[in-house]
Amino acid sequence: MLDKIKQVVTRYDEIERQMTDPAVLADHVKLTDLAQERSEMQELVEAYREYARVAQELADTREMAELEEGELAELAEAEIGALESRLESLELEMRRLLVPKDPRDERNVFVEIRAGAGGDEAGIFAADLLRMYMRYAEGRNWKPTILEENSTGVGGYKEVIFSVKGKGAYSRFKYESGVHRVQRVPQTESQGRIHTSTATVAVMPEIDEVDITIDPKDLEITATFSSGPGGQHMQKNATAARIVHIPSGLAVKIQSERSLTQNKQLGIAIIQARLQEIEEEKQHTAVAANRKSQVGTGDRSEKIRTYNYPQGRVTDHRIGLSSYNLPAVIDGDIDQFIDALTIADEAEKLAALNDG
Repeated sequence: MLDKIKQVVTRYDEIERQMTDPAVLADHVKLTDLAQERSEMQELVEAYREYARVAQELADTREMAELEEGELAELAEAEIGALESRLESLELEMRRLLVPKDPRDERNVFVEIRAGAGGDEAGIFAADLLRMYMRYAEGRNWKPTILEENSTGVGGYKEVIFSVKGKGAYSRFKYESGVHRVQRVPQTESQGRIHTSTATVAVMPEIDEVDITIDPKDLEITATFSSGPGGQHMQKNATAARIVHIPSGLAVKIQSERSLTQNKQLGIAIIQARLQEIEEEKQHTAVAANRKSQVGTGDRSEKIRTYNYPQGRVTDHRIGLSSYNLPAVIDGDIDQFIDALTIADEAEKLAALNDG
């Protein structure tokens, strides 16, 4: 591990030297790229330098303990224990910092919720999940916006798409991808029987145009009238945009914004994100076919979480974590699951790093 970190420190020092070069200072793009690279290394380099300082202090203290006697020797031994503990903490911190970060973590997200098995109850559960995520996003001072919705007419959704704008949104929402299952007595159930229904959640990071490009010729864009509330402006003008990506057949209709141009831009962004997700799923299948971990994979064939109303329990099956405060969870208190999933994900990546 220390050899890998020393390579990072060497590169960090080289970047700092380059950033004082007049030729680099005159090249804004090069300077910006180097500053970004340095920023990504800085925390690890600082931890390593503190580790080296503490290791040297520990060696000096051990040497002093061998030479001293009585009370001074006892003081030295006590200090050795504190330094060893500090050294161990710094080593764990460096291991954590060595885990590669997902470059998409800071991005905004698009989230799709689709009703699965269970008829009307599945649609109502989809609406419950939407509310849960809206509350969660608002609690973190992020901005959630519904972009497309297909309601069931009984308070549920066949499908709903929303965006969340906020720094780090993808780093949290990415663990929500998969099949969510609810077990409860539906309002329409006269016999009091417990039904099991499902809804699928897909989370996609908002992507830069450089990630995946779309040929405008491959898009079929139609302006339509918006439905639902929105004022006279939305009703008098065809401001909604229906966009079809012809090669893939992907389609989306957006009417959340007040202008056709804005709705077109949002629709194209969603198409891009969907195409990116499809491409990444292909790569994931090819590269990680033997990877068994369920943490953060977003495999939609697996039930990742169960919401059991009779027991007041929510269980995340990927990590075996249960909460018996279902009302709080369904009201947006999902950090306990996301925090645990993040830790499990980092531990898995660290283990893979050590194996390598």
